[in-house]
Amino acid sequence: MLDRILERLTRSDRQFTVYGRDGGTDIEEQFAAHSVTVDCRQLPPDGPDPFVVVEEAGEFVGVLPVTELEWLLTPPVVRPTSPAAVSPGYRVLFEVLDETVFTALNRRQLDAVSKEIEDRARRVGSGRLRASFQQLSTFADQVEWYWTLGEAGLDIHVYGAPDWEPPAIPGVTYHGYGDGSVERYWVLTFDGGSDPSQACGLAARADADSFDGFWTDDAELVEEIEHALRAEAGVD
Repeated sequence: MLDRILERLTRSDRQFTVYGRDGGTDIEEQFAAHSVTVDCRQLPPDGPDPFVVVEEAGEFVGVLPVTELEWLLTPPVVRPTSPAAVSPGYRVLFEVLDETVFTALNRRQLDAVSKEIEDRARRVGSGRLRASFQQLSTFADQVEWYWTLGEAGLDIHVYGAPDWEPPAIPGVTYHGYGDGSVERYWVLTFDGGSDPSQACGLAARADADSFDGFWTDDAELVEEIEHALRAEAGVD
């Protein structure tokens, strides 16, 4: 299940075709880390104002003015409170923005991303945090930090191959698995607790000495990753 999610999210079936003029936009750079293909084409001098054609799975979805797209991309990016209320073109745009794809991250870089997610959970102070550590022995260096997270009032579930006996930590439940099905994944999810808009997560697959995967702020995708982790581990 985790493999299917990773393949779906890292394979781009969305395309933005930007029709503009020389030096008019840096949209291609802004979407470099997202699951979308960006193609740029030139408009004639007497043509219409620059615009973006949005396609998904080879099908036309909508057209967005470049000026409005650039405004939407200016931090802080504000997501619609009701995705169903926006047009299909904007729906695809916000889905793309909610998914950041990465390749060849080393363990230190991925640990930094994980800390951001864990610290968000600590600040919210409620909710469920799930973390896969490949082997439970990898968790040894995180014990002190997870004491802090447990004291914040989180419901924490730690997964890993049972090659080490971790200490009891208030708020932390351990789940060992023995078939190796999850050992090549690095997974972390936070359901947002009392504020679902704070949901976030990442899923990565080990490739030699690095990891490929994505992180997301989309609550539904976070729930899907969480479900896949539980199913793969065969626990909980």
